[in-house]
Amino acid sequence: MESNPLRIIAMIPARYAASRFPGKLMQDLHGKTVILRTYEAAQQTGLFQEVYVVTDSEIIYNEISANGGKAIMSEKKHECGSDRIAEAVEHMDVDIVVNVQGDEPMIDTQSLSLLLDVFRGKDADKIDLASLKAPLKEKKDIDNPNNVKVITNNEDFALYFSRSPIPYPRDEQTGITWFKHIGIYAFRKQALLDFYRLPMLKLEATEKIECIRYLEYGKNIKMVQTTVKGVGIDTPEDLEEARKLLSKEQ
Repeated sequence: MESNPLRIIAMIPARYAASRFPGKLMQDLHGKTVILRTYEAAQQTGLFQEVYVVTDSEIIYNEISANGGKAIMSEKKHECGSDRIAEAVEHMDVDIVVNVQGDEPMIDTQSLSLLLDVFRGKDADKIDLASLKAPLKEKKDIDNPNNVKVITNNEDFALYFSRSPIPYPRDEQTGITWFKHIGIYAFRKQALLDFYRLPMLKLEATEKIECIRYLEYGKNIKMVQTTVKGVGIDTPEDLEEARKLLSKEQ
């Protein structure tokens, strides 16, 4: 037992009006909505003292509440999930806040556990937030701008995130591995509140990748390698893929 255990919660930011696939979180996924499946999957990991959905949508709020879940309505308009979560946790007594993507219902408990372990590790005091990365092997996946890539230093702290292939393969004989950023984050509460109060800068605005803001302001992001890429539901085709995967599990 830890003498001073960390208080860890999960927050699932959820917008109804997704630009590429509006209403995707309320789509049916084998008898339950995508957002409800994600909520239940986060609970079933057993890693969190509490799980919440935080949303600007009465439809999503009512969906979670009607099924016995905990939902929070945002009071302000937010540009990104981190801002939405920061508003919700500002007055909560928590140490670590995990941002679980509402459109990724296939949660991998082992990867999440590894993510949280870094806050108990040797360099825990240097970590402002942690996130996951998974190797990319196919060129089409490396080139796909919907796959955010990440490069790290030799201690696995993030150097940069980009929609472009990074590093650029000027020399393809080096044996480099490309990594996809998996958009699940574990934040120290203070790092999240700092993010909320700091204005967006040009790199984040250009790439449209919110975690770049942390790097621009000097925060340390520890990356944890996993082999599970997850299934993000950004398009109707992704939803069909998720339905096929869920059919295999049931």
